[in-house]
Parts: sequence; C-alpha cells; structure tokens
Amino acid sequence: MSENRVPIYLDNNATTRTDPSVVQAMLPFFTEQFGNASSTHVFGDEVAVALRQARRSLRGLLGNAYDHEIVFTSGGTEANNAAILSALATQEDRDEIVTTSVEHSSVLALTEQLATRGVKTHIVPVDARGRLDVEAFRCALGSRTAIASVMWANNETGTMFPVEFLAGLTREAGALFHTDAVQAIGKERVNLKDSAIDMLSLSAHKLHGPKGIGALYLRKGTKFRPLICGGWSQERGRRGGTANIPGIVGLGKAAELAAGRLEPERVRIGALRDRLEQGILHNGECVALGDISNRLANTANIAFDHLEGEAIAHHLNRAGIAVSLGSACNAGSMQPSHVLRAMHVPAWRMRGAVRFSLSRETSFAEVDEVVCAVSDIVARLRATSRVTVRE
Repeated sequence: MSENRVPIYLDNNATTRTDPSVVQAMLPFFTEQFGNASSTHVFGDEVAVALRQARRSLRGLLGNAYDHEIVFTSGGTEANNAAILSALATQEDRDEIVTTSVEHSSVLALTEQLATRGVKTHIVPVDARGRLDVEAFRCALGSRTAIASVMWANNETGTMFPVEFLAGLTREAGALFHTDAVQAIGKERVNLKDSAIDMLSLSAHKLHGPKGIGALYLRKGTKFRPLICGGWSQERGRRGGTANIPGIVGLGKAAELAAGRLEPERVRIGALRDRLEQGILHNGECVALGDISNRLANTANIAFDHLEGEAIAHHLNRAGIAVSLGSACNAGSMQPSHVLRAMHVPAWRMRGAVRFSLSRETSFAEVDEVVCAVSDIVARLRATSRVTVRE
C-alpha cells in the first residue's frame, strides 16, 4: 500500500468511526464536568442534566413513549444477556426460549450455556436467503415460552426479520419479545411506542458513537431483574455501576445525528451498496448472499465461488481496503460462519464469502476503487488457481 494512499473502510458492521462531533460532545465530561451523576451537589447535578438529555435524544431515535424505558448498558452483549436472563427470572411457570439459528453469538452462546442448566431453547431455522421460517416460529411458541429473541437485522448478510409481526405473535402467546437491534438502529426507522416489542438492544459504536456503551429498551410495566445489581439511583435500580457519562453523552449525540440523517442517508448508502455489488457481480462466478430484496442498505455479503474469502480479504487489506469475512466477534476463528451454515450455503461457496459494510462516510469514489481492486484480485486468484489445477 502506498504511503500516500488513504485507507478505505468497509467494515462498518463491525464498528463505525466515532463522529467528530460526538467526540467533541464527550470531551468536557472527562475534564470540566467530571462529577458523578448520583451525587447531590452541583458537580453531580450538571452531569445528571447531560444524562437526562442523552436519554431524551435516544428516545427520539427509538420512538418510545418514556425516557425511563431506556436503561444504559456497556453495549449490545450486556443488553442481550440482561433481557434473556431477566425474562427467565420473572416469567412465572415459563422456562423456555425461542430464538433463531442466525443470532449473534451473545444470544446463542448464552442459550447454549442455559441449556446445560436445563433451559429448553427452540431454534427456528432460516431458508437459503436467510429469511426466517415464520410458521416454525409460530409453532415454537407455547405456554412455557418466557421470551422470544429475534435479531432485527443480521450482522453478516443484512437480512431483516419481521420483528414487529413476530412480537405480536409472541404477545398472543403470553411471552416477552426481545430484539437484538444492534445492526438496525441508526439505519432503519424505529417506532417502539406503536409496536409489541418489549425489549430491544443497541450499541453506540454501530452508529458512529463510542465503544463500551449501549442501551436496553425496556417497555414500561415489563418485569425486570437486573443483571448487575447496585444502588437504586443508578438506572432506577435496573443496572448497577457508576454511569459512564462520557459514553452516554456520546450515545445521545450519535442518536441525535442518526435521527436527523436517517432517511436521506439510507437512500444514498443503498445506492452506493448497489453500485458496489453490481460492479463486483459483473465479473461472474460470484453471488450476493441473503435476502437482497429485504436487507440493510449498507450491507453486501458476496461469495466468490471456489475461492477463499480469507485470501481476498488479505489482498484487499494490503491494498488499504478493510472488509471482513463475517462477524467481528468470530474473527480469527477457523469455524465457518454459523449464519451461512444455517442458510445451507455449499462449502465451495461459503469459503469465498466476503462482507462489505458501508456507512454514511463512504463515497462513490471509494466504491469504484474497491470494485476495481476486487476485480483485479479475484482475477489474479482465479488465474493462480487454474495454473495450480493444471500442474
């Protein structure tokens, strides 16, 4: 990579760059406004005001009815764990979980652990395009279901699930419904006030906010048992620990920015994604994975037949272009993607899957440069592969 070349970042489903205005909003709370929001003196009061404003900003993005329905957490993983464990602890005579085969590891790893303690989990399958089997979901619900947890959008393929419809089915069954919306918040319009969703998880660093801060939406009246216990003044007793005020302020600012830009940016990013995808697919011997008619505007998962995605990503990285093979939480693992396995993608295609995830900072010039780079790399890899086969 040339020293003068600016790197291109297309791994935004793993994390986004913190918006400079978010950083500026956070800085005073490391220095001048350093008080503890639970303190009753002036240092605590001014920080508590900022905390309340951040909660209102996030409420504006989520469209929920009350500020106190938002519980700040350390991120999406904690929020997912808190939602599922609380439902099991508070739903009397209900001890079963319904989820899907393509959930994030923070949900699937927890349910696997709970299974060793006797908790029954119903895993609902998806089809070849990553779409949920809704009828199987309906059948999995029962009188012992404590919670159904279904992601809003898949982090690897971008495929979106009909979570509001699924929440309605779950409510009819008398259970709680939770959605891991980490990939969707800031990209899709959300209106929780008019939905049957009981709990929702999000993470700031997926929408140009800081790492280490997230939130759990908890519908008013929903029974809840804290995952982390502490004082009543901390998140109304629902999450112990001193409030991460710089992070919370950063999340609030990121939510404010996302709410103001959501619709126009979704259209622009979708056009960029389509340009990228069409340019790459034009080369042939590759295919876009997932439900291409119902997915996040920023995500393209392209499988290159009979090639190794790891080799493509490596060469792109050397060219100053950052992409991924799937979930950042599984990076470095030799295990194939559980999402693509659940979709029954054949091994010769699965091995060549590469995820490109864009953001509002991605430009048309960058997309065109990536298309050229991918085309060149794939052509060279295929040529090498053919020579090896002949030899």
